[in-house]
Amino acid sequence: MPKGLWTVLLLVISNIFMTFAWYGHLKLQQMKISSDWPLILVILFSWSIAFIEYCFTVPANRLGFEANGGPFNILQLKVIQEVISLTVFSIVVLFLFQGTKLQWNHVAAFICLVAAVFFAFLK
Repeated sequence: MPKGLWTVLLLVISNIFMTFAWYGHLKLQQMKISSDWPLILVILFSWSIAFIEYCFTVPANRLGFEANGGPFNILQLKVIQEVISLTVFSIVVLFLFQGTKLQWNHVAAFICLVAAVFFAFLK
């Protein structure tokens, strides 16, 4: 598989973990699982998930970076990561946080990010 596809795949996996690290504790609180946890425990819980996220993010960026033989420059890597992040976040939120709805302005923001990818790759 080409380095660009590996990079995107690893970033998708990384962003799944990132979304759970950053927002999963809110769902646990909503479910009354972590409501009584002290903040330090919530932070440690989230950081333990974020560690796994970094185990995918760092190789993705190293593999995809043009200075390491990858197809992307650093700006392109960041724009790709942001689009993947928003996509994964939107899907996870729609499934985990019932009642959350995407509105027109969310779709417009996503379209702007896709446009950012277009412009980032424009020669």
